[in-house]
Order: sequence, then C-alpha cells, then structure tokens
Amino acid sequence: MRRIGAVALAVVLVPSVAFAAPPAHCGIPAALGDGWAVAAPEREGLAPGLICAIGPRLETLAEADPNGVVIVRHGALVYEHYFTGRDQRWPELQHWREPSRTMPHNANTLHDLQSITKSIVAILVGIALDRGLLKSVDAPVLSFFPQYADLRTPDRDRLTLRNLLSMTSGLIWTSVSTRSVERMDAAPDPYRFVLDQPLEATPGKIWNYNGGGVEVLGAIVKKVSGQPLDRFAKQALFDPLGITDWQWARMPNGAPAASWGLRLRPRDLAKIGQLVLNRGLWHGRRVVSAAWIREMTAAHSPSGWLSAIADAYGYLWWRGHASLDNRNIAWVGGIGHGGQRLYVVPSRDLVVAVTAGNYKFFGAEDPAGDTALDRALRAAMPGEGR
Repeated sequence: MRRIGAVALAVVLVPSVAFAAPPAHCGIPAALGDGWAVAAPEREGLAPGLICAIGPRLETLAEADPNGVVIVRHGALVYEHYFTGRDQRWPELQHWREPSRTMPHNANTLHDLQSITKSIVAILVGIALDRGLLKSVDAPVLSFFPQYADLRTPDRDRLTLRNLLSMTSGLIWTSVSTRSVERMDAAPDPYRFVLDQPLEATPGKIWNYNGGGVEVLGAIVKKVSGQPLDRFAKQALFDPLGITDWQWARMPNGAPAASWGLRLRPRDLAKIGQLVLNRGLWHGRRVVSAAWIREMTAAHSPSGWLSAIADAYGYLWWRGHASLDNRNIAWVGGIGHGGQRLYVVPSRDLVVAVTAGNYKFFGAEDPAGDTALDRALRAAMPGEGR
C-alpha cells in the first residue's frame, strides 16, 4: 500500500531544556462556572515548576505564535495561559487567504480550530450512529445521494462512510495546497464535485487527506438528522458539554464547513478531549457511546502508510506517541493548521489543548503544541520534578 497527498506537518517533541527561574506556582485557573472543576497542578500530581513554566517558555519562542494553552489532569483544569498573538479569522468565503492579525486572547476568546473541526464531526457521526440515524459506517456514500445516480460505477459504489472517516476514499484530492478546496467552494454543488473526482485507487486501499470527504459527511449528517450540522452539534454535543459560546463558519453554499469552520474557547476544546478520555461521558452523562470512541480512535489507516504527523489515522483522529527519555507515551489527537492541537493521553489521564497563530508554516514545525505536550508529560512523570 502507499499513501498519497501527504499532510506536511509533524509532531516532534522538543528536547528537555532548562528553564530560567521557572515559577514554582502559578495558582489555580479561574472558576468560570463552565463545568470545569479547577485545581492547582500539584493537587493533581503534576510538577508545578514544569507546568507553570510553559507560558513563560512559549513567550520566548518567537516562531511558536501561541495564543492559548489549557491542561486538564484527572478531570480538573489545572493550567491555562493566554497570549497576545496572531490569529487567522475566517471570513465567510476564501478563508485560506484571510491575513492573520495580532490580538489579545483570554479564557473567553473563540479561536479557529481549523481541521480539529473534522475530529468533532467524527464524534457527531458517532452520535448519529448511536441514535440509529445512521445504520452503519459501511453504508455506501452514494446511497445518501440518489440525485447523483449518474456518478455510480462499480468502484464508486464501494465508497462507504468508513472510507470518508478514515481518509481512504481513493478520490484524488490535493491536501497541502488549497486548490481542491477552492474548486469545491466554487462548484454549484460542492458534494457532487467531491464525489465526482477521479478515483486513483479502489476505496480502502490508500490513505489521502481529503477535507472534501468530510464536507460530504457533514451533508449526510444533515440528511439523516433533519437539521444543519451546527444545529445537530448544538443539540447533541455542545449543550450536553455546557458549550454555550461557539461559532461555525459556512461554505459558499451556506452549509457549516465540516472540515475547518468551528471556533471554540480553548476551555471548551479541552472538553472535547475530556469526553474522548472519558470514553464518551461528561460528568457521568453519556454523550456518545464508548464503543464509538474506541472505534473512532482505533487505527484505520492502511498498512504501509507513511505520515510525518503520527503513527496511524483513525476516524478523523490521529494516533501518535511522544518519546521522552526512551519511553513512548501514546496519544490520540485532533490537529489543525496553524498550530491547533488537542492531545488526549490516556496513560497519564491528561488533556492538552493548544491554540496558535503559526499559519506561515505548512511544514513540520509546531513549537507551541510540542512544548506544551512535552512539559505536561514530563510534569506527569511519577516522582519527577517534585
């Protein structure tokens, strides 16, 4: 098997470095009545010197462009730090050309999630399955679009929801540049445009990052739920998590952009991570089934795939590991352009959410996310730094 259309990003942890006079304590995050329990890092077993040094360290890394860091341990919010930095606000059209601007950020600032939006759409697909609105991830995609009967071929008939979720559709799509996205947005019917792309391989055989397939998933969720994707998200996911402040940008056809359009507060992004860590529970309430969380975060990338980001790809979630002092620590996560990161580390009962404005790179550099993850993992090592 081979992989095409590689996403040229990477998660590479920074080496251990000494911080100049790191703060020993940084207090307890503010209790905002938003559903988070708050605690000092040391109360949840984290070395406070390492945790509290994250913000000062990122402020010295000019290339990091950090905007916010939120860390959760054992279900309690233990650290948050915000920065004045660049953010790329999406307009209603042609979001990839919007210039970034410098602005202050705080706990109530909504931030672009970019492709972490895709990971949240995967949760919504799972909720639709739990409710019986969707019958199976093996349902043929074209069965939801009878108006596209002219697109049917033996190979296209093999295209399933599973393929769209795992980025194994076999449809040609340019992932690093925005050419395919621009053409999709300009098309009279963006979903037909995506499904009419040439098949380079039989569905399921190769991995290729395809945001257009996620837009098709968003359209399918609308069809089966009877409401737009953002309205379904509000009722099925945001309201149960106590997420009350959010925005969802729209494609030119007026539909919420399933592959890039969501804006959340970093605290609320961390709730998504905690939901995954808790296998679908939030404060004891079942939001999505544990079976779906398990399947969503399992490896579904074909054998022989290559990635600069992670070890494997699930259903719109990445699977990777951090290497610290000859130890590999597994994580699952959402990754978005510009340095948006959501790391879930089950073995450390840890969630790390990072927002940034590092939009000048499509390459392997993510110093904000790398630094925050590295420091949080080191702080969680038993007996170290305390």
